[in-house]
Amino acid sequence: MLNQFNEWKKLPMLYKLALEELQNKVKLIKTELKLQDGYSPIEHTKVRIKEPKSIINKLERKGFDFTLDNILTHIHDIAGMRIVCAFVQDIYRLLDHFSQRDDIRVIEIKDYIANPKPNGYQSLHVIVAVPLILFEGTRWMKVEIQMRTLAMDFWASMEHIIYYKYDKKVPNHVVGELKEAAEAADKLDHQMLRLREEILAQAGDYVAEEPEKIHEN
Repeated sequence: MLNQFNEWKKLPMLYKLALEELQNKVKLIKTELKLQDGYSPIEHTKVRIKEPKSIINKLERKGFDFTLDNILTHIHDIAGMRIVCAFVQDIYRLLDHFSQRDDIRVIEIKDYIANPKPNGYQSLHVIVAVPLILFEGTRWMKVEIQMRTLAMDFWASMEHIIYYKYDKKVPNHVVGELKEAAEAADKLDHQMLRLREEILAQAGDYVAEEPEKIHEN
């Protein structure tokens, strides 16, 4: 019982430290790529820790009791980071980099860019584990990373505001217009990427490539 109590006490701290560890890694990646390429593919990042009420609700939806083991085993998004990039290909470039690092373990990928949700939502969700070097030994903590373009992030923010205002009971015509807006955001992403490729190709610094899409595991 004492061990369980001590685990409960330190769990929020461990997730907070895991986020800080991941933030430092992403900050280094951002700086290195800016020095290497002259620009950073990462526009901005945002982090959050899931509220206890949300954790309980998610466990109930999944059909699990509220226990420490169930939280650690079945809830992967208690710690979350959003990475917003300028272009879709930057998202896949970052994913490839994460997959090759020894200090980040990619556990699960859900590609809602290649396979958008029915409402039009697009984002790349990646569950990773980052190591914390503790007195008790190395402990790998899970963090969910959501990677989006600026256009995808704007759409997701507006969709959240609308659903909150309507208490999730959104009229059908609004749902339809949200889907159209998501398609417009996707079209904008492709158009801006094409313009970037054209400009860089004219400068002789770039060979256009179609970014590889990662499908859900």
